[in-house]
Amino acid sequence: MNLNISGHHLEVTPSIREYVNSKMERVIRHFDNVIDVNIILSVEKLQHQVEATVHVRGRDIHVEATDENMYAAIDLLADKLDRQVVKHKEKSMDHRNESIKQHQPSAE
Repeated sequence: MNLNISGHHLEVTPSIREYVNSKMERVIRHFDNVIDVNIILSVEKLQHQVEATVHVRGRDIHVEATDENMYAAIDLLADKLDRQVVKHKEKSMDHRNESIKQHQPSAE
């Protein structure tokens, strides 16, 4: 997995980079077919915004989160991203199971 972290109007410190890494490991634990992750951290006045685009096989998942605290925004993003990745995994597993059922001969 390639992880790209960039900041707009913000310097990405090693502590923020490590915190984002630890949160992304949780996502990878649920779905290991993640190819690429791009994360953009930005600050506008008092709002901290985090955007992530995750490239998995067959789809790109885009998630945004905003909060007054950067670490809280990263937490929100990780929760949203985790739900989306699990949802994508379940859909792909359902489609795979349907195609296997269609190709099996009936046992009548």
